[in-house]
Amino acid sequence: MLKAILFDIDDTLYDLSIPFKEAFLEFFPGEKMDLEGAFLASRKYSDLIYDRSLSGEISMAEMYIYRLGNAFRDYGKIIDGPTALQFQSVYEKRQHEIRMTEEMERMLEELSRKMTLGIITNGPSEHQRDKVRALGVERWIPMERIWISGDLGVGKPHKEIFEAAREKLGLKPEELCFVGDAYGHDILGAKGAGWKAVWFNHRGRQATGEVMPDYEVRSEQELIALLEKQCAD
Repeated sequence: MLKAILFDIDDTLYDLSIPFKEAFLEFFPGEKMDLEGAFLASRKYSDLIYDRSLSGEISMAEMYIYRLGNAFRDYGKIIDGPTALQFQSVYEKRQHEIRMTEEMERMLEELSRKMTLGIITNGPSEHQRDKVRALGVERWIPMERIWISGDLGVGKPHKEIFEAAREKLGLKPEELCFVGDAYGHDILGAKGAGWKAVWFNHRGRQATGEVMPDYEVRSEQELIALLEKQCAD
């Protein structure tokens, strides 16, 4: 029986492309670019290098320069390192203004009455906590049920971060479900730890491996309906 549902934050509890696009319009006023494509490219490059930044092999600043420089280059715009870091600063400012949809808030309210909720997220500790506070997530998920890679020194998809959450919750792997948008980090990580996995694939990505989620949904409405059904079973 399912006893706990844990969520990713970025591009799962809120639409991460919104602050990215807002940052671009603020930082490069009047310029044109395929912002959806550039956003997705930034996520791809971030995933490729995140473990190296977490281990300290490269700095977070180097990671930001790499992912933004490559993402913008893919769409015809060349930026240097200082410009990438200035853009990142505006992007982070916009992330402090993020909001969940009313539907997502209602879902968390309903789910919190039926089972334990938590979060596992990759990113610098204080940056991710700022997002938690901006979203108001603590109404349903206290900080002691939020696991951040920057705190633990290991991130998704590595089994250790899922195990840290499982041990703290005192549950068996089969009693846990993880919801996330990223196949490589969220689905492979959760399944590798023996958890159930829901792929919130609202950007229509293709799986890059043979491991499949227990469920795949393509919209917020489908996600809400699925999780409410799982809690009712």
